[in-house]
Amino acid sequence: MKLKAVILNCTLKKSPEVSNTGALIDKVVALMKPLDVKSEIIRLVDYHIPTGVTSKQGKDDEWPKILRKIKRADIFIIATPIWFGVRGSIAQMVMERLDGTYEEADSKTGQFPLYGKVAGVIVTGNEDGAHHAAAT
Repeated sequence: MKLKAVILNCTLKKSPEVSNTGALIDKVVALMKPLDVKSEIIRLVDYHIPTGVTSKQGKDDEWPKILRKIKRADIFIIATPIWFGVRGSIAQMVMERLDGTYEEADSKTGQFPLYGKVAGVIVTGNEDGAHHAAAT
């Protein structure tokens, strides 16, 4: 059975600029490919995603389209650079927007839309707190 992974690249660099986070994502994708995992990489700075803590923030918000892809995936990975031991602002925004899924719990089971997903974190940066950033 082929698995689907969605990887959110939380670099601050817009396409097609090269990013260290993107380079590390490429290595992870290469490792998952022989395991029959199909990966989709989404570079979030290339989308209009307003800040907020709901699943939809107005008509121009592109987050709902990305969230649908996350919900359909088997594996969900957030890839972020860090500065001074703290995840990047785009990754923080993802965490805040994911908070909106708590409003979408299944009325019968109480389960949230991301229940049962395999999740992971890719952290790029110097040795300035990657373990801490990945854990928070």
